[in-house]
Amino acid sequence: MAKTKWAIDPTHSEIGFKVKHMMFTNISGKFNAFEATIENEDNHFETSKISFSADVNSVDTNNTDRDNHLRSADFFDVENFQKLTFVSTKIKKISEGEYQLAGDLTIKNVTKNIVLETEYSGLMTDPWGNTKAGLSITGKINRKDFGLIWNASLETGGVLVGEEIKLNCEIQLIKQ
Repeated sequence: MAKTKWAIDPTHSEIGFKVKHMMFTNISGKFNAFEATIENEDNHFETSKISFSADVNSVDTNNTDRDNHLRSADFFDVENFQKLTFVSTKIKKISEGEYQLAGDLTIKNVTKNIVLETEYSGLMTDPWGNTKAGLSITGKINRKDFGLIWNASLETGGVLVGEEIKLNCEIQLIKQ
């Protein structure tokens, strides 16, 4: 079996998330600096070994004050923890193009095994002859499980920031 190496194409990929704000609207964010390496056998996604990292200092919610707060010790604490990482542990095929991607997510030196729903779009050759693969990845985590515990109570009840984080990643890989 031939080993294939892939890298994430950052200009055609987005690592995003959403969280409830004031209990009734979603705020979106993304990481602007990230990298991944993927290795599989004979281009078969289910044989992939995936290693991903994002620079948490690159968090971007389109609001400078909020981004600076997210970088602070209240949340990501970028002074002490510069990266979040994900390393795959298992890929299970559910149906054609549908997979469950299990792996270890580490944020602030806290590692939890999570499962992400993954849609594999297959292989394509771009106009310049590069082989590409497409992935859509979604999932949910509880931010408090990773030590992201800051919050503020609202006068009307409830809290400012929801605990559940919805992950939404659109990934384009390029064959190395």
